[in-house]
Amino acid sequence: MNRHANRSLGFFLALLAVPAAFGAIGCTLGNPASDLKSLFAEMTSYREDVRELGKLPDGREAYLALRERVGGDLDPVYEAFDVPYTLYSVFKGEEKIGYVHGVNVPGRGGVIQVFLAVDADTAAIRRMFYQRLESPGGAALRGPAATGQFAGLSLADFYKHDYYAAAEPSSAADRVGRLAPPADLPPDAVPDWQATLRGVRKNLVLLDVFAFDRRHEPFYERAVEARKGKEAKP
Repeated sequence: MNRHANRSLGFFLALLAVPAAFGAIGCTLGNPASDLKSLFAEMTSYREDVRELGKLPDGREAYLALRERVGGDLDPVYEAFDVPYTLYSVFKGEEKIGYVHGVNVPGRGGVIQVFLAVDADTAAIRRMFYQRLESPGGAALRGPAATGQFAGLSLADFYKHDYYAAAEPSSAADRVGRLAPPADLPPDAVPDWQATLRGVRKNLVLLDVFAFDRRHEPFYERAVEARKGKEAKP
């Protein structure tokens, strides 16, 4: 093979090696069998399904709704309309006991992969963890003082936070409002804590679409009405 052909082949292989630069980027577990077993010790089997907003009958509306519910613009690479999402359904015998789902969100030091293990009945978080995190505060963010705060929360709590922020600021019932970065988090890692909060919320919004038939929408609608009421006051 001549030198020109070698260069052409090398360029072609380089393109294959970096599809992330040219297409949507999903988020999957590195070792699903062992990862899921560590999250659900009672697991006997699991199923892996790929979900895409673009393949839903109302996919475009769902994508616009995601942007509205997350708040702010979506990243054109990691949060594009055609991003594939991998949903892991966890079973104990014939009973579905949970879901595991991950999302990519932009962080200070690069993409952050935020995964949630949630209960199949309550939709509440059993465990939040990072699969990828490059941050000057990585050790603090991965610690139980940070990740453990999310256990027991659901999308309803995040929507209720929107309501409380508008109608009853500083309410003791606002569970999401009590989330705080770990005390030993370096100041330059605070943006990664904020990205984490966004990633958890985004993850729950997608799970509401993919797994829970949008059961939390009434909480969102109530928060919207609360904000409208506040804006209408002189």
